[in-house]
Amino acid sequence: MAHPVPTTPAATSSSSDNPPPEPTTTAESTAAAPPATDLPAVQPPQDNDNDSLDGGDSAFGDGEISTASVTSSIRHYREVHGRTFHNYGNTEYWGPNDETQNEQLDIGHHMCTLLLDNKLYLAPIEKTIQKALDIGTGTGIWAIDFADEHPSAIVIGTDISPIQPTWVPPNLKFEIDDAQLEWTFAENDFDYIHIRCLMGSIDNWPLLYQRAFKATKPGGYIEHFDMDIQFTSDDGTVKEGDIMYEWSKLFIGAGEMMGRTFTIARNSKKLLEEAGFVNVVEKTYKVPVGAWTADPKWKEIGTWNLLYLTTGLEGMALYILKNVLGWEYAEIQVYLASMRKALLNKNLHGYYPITVVYGRKPESSTA
Repeated sequence: MAHPVPTTPAATSSSSDNPPPEPTTTAESTAAAPPATDLPAVQPPQDNDNDSLDGGDSAFGDGEISTASVTSSIRHYREVHGRTFHNYGNTEYWGPNDETQNEQLDIGHHMCTLLLDNKLYLAPIEKTIQKALDIGTGTGIWAIDFADEHPSAIVIGTDISPIQPTWVPPNLKFEIDDAQLEWTFAENDFDYIHIRCLMGSIDNWPLLYQRAFKATKPGGYIEHFDMDIQFTSDDGTVKEGDIMYEWSKLFIGAGEMMGRTFTIARNSKKLLEEAGFVNVVEKTYKVPVGAWTADPKWKEIGTWNLLYLTTGLEGMALYILKNVLGWEYAEIQVYLASMRKALLNKNLHGYYPITVVYGRKPESSTA
C-alpha cells in the first residue's frame, strides 16, 4: 500500500557551478549556531482581526494522561480566518489541521524521502522489528509507508489531531495523543521511535527524550528528523535584513516567547546523549529553496521544497504572527505576499538546514 510518487512540480532552472553538498556527519554536539554554518559553502550560479487561537514533570509517574479517544468534541476544530486548528486539551500548537496544511505535510513527506535517497529513515534498524512509534504523525503518511515496509511490526502513530485516514495497513493504528503529557506506553516497549518536523511544538525536549528512552527497548533506536527555521545562503543573496532571514528571526523569537524552540535540530544530538542514548549519529543537509542549483537531485528537492513552503506559508505564519506577536490579519497578508515573492525569486539562493539524528539505547540498560 505504498503511496504513489508524485510528479515533480515544474521547475524553473538557473545554472549553478556546484550543488548543495552531500550531508555532513558529525560526532560532536552542535553549538547554538545553525549547523549549516560549519558546512562547505555552496557556490552561486553564474547568471542569473480579532479571532483568537488560544487555546507532567515525570517520565512515567503520576500525571495527566495523554491518550484520548476520537470523540466528536475532538473533531470540533477552531476556525480562524477560514483556517482550522486542533481542539485537543490545552496543547498550544501553531499549525492548522485543515486540508491545505495537510496537503503541505504530504508534499513535505515526499521532499524528506527524496532527501534521504528514497528512504524513510537512516537508523540501522532491522526489517523484522516488532514495534515502532511515530510521534506527531500528522497525516500519517510516513507511518503508512513504514508499516508497509515492515509488515511484521506493530506501528503506532500519535498526533493531537485526528486527521489520519481510516484505510491503513492492518499493522498500523493511530491514537490521539499529546507527547507532552504523561506517556501511556510501557517501558522497553518499542524497537524504534521516530520523530519528524516537530520544531516549535514541544515545551520540554529533554523530558520527551527521557520518556522516549524509557519506552525504547534495550538495543532499540530513536530517530529525530527536523528542520532549522533559519533561512540563509552561502553567496550573500539571503542575509540579515532580508525578508527570508528576518522571517526566521520572527519564528525563533516567537518560539522563545511560547517556550517551544524552533531550533531543536541544533541541540538534538546533545540532548539524546544526555537522555542516555549511545552511538548517536548526526547528519545535516542544506535544503535549497527552489531549483537554483544545477545538480539534478538537489534541483528536484529544491523544487519540492519551494512547493512545500508556498503551499503552507499562511498556515505556518497565522498563529505565530497573530496570536504570539500580535499582528493584524491584513498586516500578515501583506507580509506573506512579500515573503512569497522572495521565495519565488530565482536570484536568491537560499536554503535552510535539515538535521537527522539517531541513537541507540544500550543493550545493558535497565531503564
